[in-house]
Amino acid sequence: MTKAIVYASTTGNTEAMALAIEKGAKSSGATVIMKKADEASAAEVLGADVIILGSPAMGAEVLEDSMESFFASIEGSLGGKKVALFGSYDWGDGQWLRDWADRVKNAGGTMVNGEGLMAHLEPDADAIKACEDLGASA
Repeated sequence: MTKAIVYASTTGNTEAMALAIEKGAKSSGATVIMKKADEASAAEVLGADVIILGSPAMGAEVLEDSMESFFASIEGSLGGKKVALFGSYDWGDGQWLRDWADRVKNAGGTMVNGEGLMAHLEPDADAIKACEDLGASA
């Protein structure tokens, strides 16, 4: 099984989540493709069995710019794909993640982790464990 993890991070919080997800995915025996959003190949990511995407909440609870660009490039090709979402935030209540999950579902993708996994600011030990579990189970 191949799991593609693509993320954007501005302060390192979402990157810490991505690294924990990668650890969990590798522990499950999966082949892992790990890329930052501005370096990811749409074709490579769309070829994975599971697509795991992460972005911090920015501005008025929207995706970070490089993730928005990457996601827009694959959004129309998500039909039938298994997708998990994650990210960190500082303010708000996680609306950016719920909106993102809706976009995945509207594109025909299957969310494998509900409305996504979020951490407030720097992920604590519980959030890191949740990330590892997500990587292993997605």
